[in-house]
Amino acid sequence: MTSTPSVSVTYARNGSSSKTNALGMRPMQERAYEKRGEQYLLIKSPPASGKSRALMFVALDKLAHQGLKQAIIVVPERSIGASFHDETLSQFGFWADWRVEPKWNLCDAPGTDGGKVNSVGSFLESGDKVMVCTHATFRFAVDRFGVEAFDDRLIAVDEFHHVSANPDNKLGLYLGALVVRGRVHIVAMTGSYFRGDAEAVLAPHDEAKFDTVTYTYYEQLNGYQYLKSLDIGYFFYSGSYADDILKVLDPSQKTIIHIPSVNSRESTKDKIREVEHIIEALGDWQGADPHTGFQLVKTKEGNVLRIADLVDDDGNKRDRVSSALKDPKQKNNRDHVDIIIALGMAKEGFDWIWCEHALTVGYRSSLTEIVQIIGRATRDAPGKIRSRFTNLIAEPDASEEVVTEAVNDTLKAIAASLLMEQVLAPRFEFKPKSPANEATPGFDYGEGGYQSEKCNVGFSEEKGKFQIEIKGLSEPKSVEATRICQEDLNEVITAFVQDKTAIERGLFDQELVPEELTVSRMGKIIKDKYPELDEEDQEAVRQHAIAALNLTQQAARIASGGDGEPGANTALIDGVRKFAMDVRELDIDLIDRINPFGEAYAILAKAMSEENLKQVAAVIGAKRVTLTPEEARDLAKRALKFKQERGRLPSITSADTWEKRMAEGVAFLARMKMEAARG
Repeated sequence: MTSTPSVSVTYARNGSSSKTNALGMRPMQERAYEKRGEQYLLIKSPPASGKSRALMFVALDKLAHQGLKQAIIVVPERSIGASFHDETLSQFGFWADWRVEPKWNLCDAPGTDGGKVNSVGSFLESGDKVMVCTHATFRFAVDRFGVEAFDDRLIAVDEFHHVSANPDNKLGLYLGALVVRGRVHIVAMTGSYFRGDAEAVLAPHDEAKFDTVTYTYYEQLNGYQYLKSLDIGYFFYSGSYADDILKVLDPSQKTIIHIPSVNSRESTKDKIREVEHIIEALGDWQGADPHTGFQLVKTKEGNVLRIADLVDDDGNKRDRVSSALKDPKQKNNRDHVDIIIALGMAKEGFDWIWCEHALTVGYRSSLTEIVQIIGRATRDAPGKIRSRFTNLIAEPDASEEVVTEAVNDTLKAIAASLLMEQVLAPRFEFKPKSPANEATPGFDYGEGGYQSEKCNVGFSEEKGKFQIEIKGLSEPKSVEATRICQEDLNEVITAFVQDKTAIERGLFDQELVPEELTVSRMGKIIKDKYPELDEEDQEAVRQHAIAALNLTQQAARIASGGDGEPGANTALIDGVRKFAMDVRELDIDLIDRINPFGEAYAILAKAMSEENLKQVAAVIGAKRVTLTPEEARDLAKRALKFKQERGRLPSITSADTWEKRMAEGVAFLARMKMEAARG
């Protein structure tokens, strides 16, 4: 089995993200509370940053001081309802406590979602203030009572990425209707504001009404007390994964293993046997603990591992194990359990602070799910210095019917690691280079300080933000485009790395001209994603997104020294600086000329055998179409812009590959017109 930590990040551990203010709020919660007066609030913040409590502070203020009658908290599954149990916030300095009458936490109540709709009706007529229910219960309730029944109330949606602007998504449809009616307040919370299926979460005109609170992974992890490093890697195996699992599973690390879905290629179709196989590989079974239901396994070193099996089909056994994992008395007991084996459980909202390794077998089709699983291992805990996420993937097999699927899984795993690299990096703020620019207070510009004749790279430790000057950069003009450049670059990059054409060509097309991806493909994605922006704003968003992606990739390459080993916590910052210094001038044309997938290919070449790599390239090469009419039209448009700037059309014999490609686009269109004229 070959292994590659494709992403390795190291943080400063300055302790700030767990420090509280006079009201008992951590930094993210304080940031959300400052915007408590907004009617529509979107909180984008990583797992374990305290979103549930942030909502409690905001909701209590809305109920006490903003004239709202009630607060309804909506969560995707019943287990997450526990995050909203009573909290004595006053003992930490807040002016009120969070209280939910037991009968109104419908996640704790027996019965089906459909049956709980009556309880929602009773709550709406009662004088009580807070109710917690699942997304499904809420949907059924809106079905029955209509949107107007919720007037003058706060609707808080946890794990908001479950919502989608797709008309088939009922929750998205109802939230849209509530926004149109304009009589409710909405607080939406998510640890990953993008969906795995690349659908928009909200329609752009609805999203524009939300005020956003963003707290990044970088701020969160940099402010931890204990956890310093996070590694993310994918590992390829051949044969059955259960035979090879001990090559990546260290029994001394607290681990959550997610075995593959029964429908996936990696599954043996016998999940119970797979769990038995993992247990046998770890040591000798000693029986089950009668109180917790945990499996006891003695390793060859003589240690007894406590293993929680959440895959067992026997509901009683599984419920006992699940209850033992949630036992509040054991929350701070590191020795309570050692390994958790799960299939569909233990993902979002699952809180086990001691988890050091999230090991996932088989590709997960959703990037959101991967971010959520990684979030299980990124909680801070005493003595926990390093954590990791590993994705075990079957190597592409030579038999044709499976190889295409295997190649797709591999590409998706690469997309996930590229996205995580972006999510874990500090935020970017880009400025066009201008003689009038000057240093911004609070930013460190490196050894020589701010130099007006250069493109400067500043970094603010406090804000977890880069400020980078780029020559020729387009600035966004409209409020919405400015918001996208400040808040949503990761969402744009998500759409790009999930684009099959982009990633296939970026990795395996030997003839690729990088601008075909960075300019044409990214341009098309932005046009489709933000049709309401004018061309200038679309181009500004494109430039900002590609600059963020390419600078992160180049910095990561420099930071790892090319050997994949993580450096100091300033390595990524130093990498961005070094890249900016190594080039003669940081301009947008230079950034457009970098293949965003170049670094990912280098990692893949290390992780996969040469023979398999060639095979994958052949599978993808066989599908390659030289040019589509749509691509040709886009190239011809860019050729016109080229003509305006240079006074001539691009030349088909030019030594500049991008100029030549634009000329090919013009020629392709001319041929199409001639053929159409001939009939």
